[in-house]
Amino acid sequence: MVISTEVRQELRAHAEEEAPNEACGLVVVRDGVAVRYVRGHHAAASPYRFELEVPPETWFLEDEGYELAVFHSHLSSPPRPSRTDVENIGLWQGKPYLILSLGSDTLAGWTIEEGRIEPLGVTSAAAET
Repeated sequence: MVISTEVRQELRAHAEEEAPNEACGLVVVRDGVAVRYVRGHHAAASPYRFELEVPPETWFLEDEGYELAVFHSHLSSPPRPSRTDVENIGLWQGKPYLILSLGSDTLAGWTIEEGRIEPLGVTSAAAET
């Protein structure tokens, strides 16, 4: 998955604003390229887990050919799914799962399916002008 500098900056800014709690939202992807970020509301307001709420119309983007990748931040731990992430994967099973570690400023992608965690390639790119 290719993440533009602008989307990456939005993820970081949201994570910083929500600290000490995790930030969460959806990255809207088309053909493997992140085209925008939809900030979510973190209903649980916790540094240990997230409860994502987004405007209902966001979910319909999948009907328009977009892929939705769930995003959340970790304050200082590595950008790897935690046990809580794996246990609470729910509807995100098998879908792109992005984590930004504020401590190391590292963004990583994963898929989680039936308890298995697989890396998902994430690269950065400047947005087209």
